[in-house]
Amino acid sequence: MSDLITLTGIRATGHHGVYEHERREGQTFIADVVLELSLADAARTDDVADTVHYGELADHVAAVLSGDPADLLETVAQRIADRALAYTRVDAVTVTIHKPQAPITVPFDDVSVTIRRVREGAPA
Repeated sequence: MSDLITLTGIRATGHHGVYEHERREGQTFIADVVLELSLADAARTDDVADTVHYGELADHVAAVLSGDPADLLETVAQRIADRALAYTRVDAVTVTIHKPQAPITVPFDDVSVTIRRVREGAPA
């Protein structure tokens, strides 16, 4: 059984999208990240070295959101998942990317893409 670390609402201005104006002007992107891992060692030792430093992870997520442009939210989500899985303690990650200013012609509150990735060999 895995424990969870959840980061919700990480915001950064990015230049992702398929339209020229999206890449030129940029817009706010929001990421939610849920890490699945064992927190037993951290709970026992009370040492940040035995967990994932969520402040550092948040910086990595914001860097992806504001980094190299991608056409698709799916690509941005995968980049964040790859960063999260670089932490060897993480067994799986769920990433949701929100694009509340997407160029949609009808009234809407949000559009998002969610992916889940599991480390090879980790329990599904």
